[in-house]
Amino acid sequence: MNWSKLIRQCHRWLSIIFTLIVIGIFGAQGLGREPAEWVYFLPLFHLFLMLVTGLYLFALPYFSGRRNKSVE
Repeated sequence: MNWSKLIRQCHRWLSIIFTLIVIGIFGAQGLGREPAEWVYFLPLFHLFLMLVTGLYLFALPYFSGRRNKSVE
């Protein structure tokens, strides 16, 4: 199993879930309903996971480039 593919796929699904949660919050506010206070904290968990996976994906080319150059 390729960890990079798995992390990339998780990052994509987390971004979809994050977007749907944020759209849901704004949709509820647009309908005139004020969501409960805890609803505003729902995107934070997904945002933190996206930060971790995004930083990994950002650093991946730099570390894989060093690894490939040392093999040659």
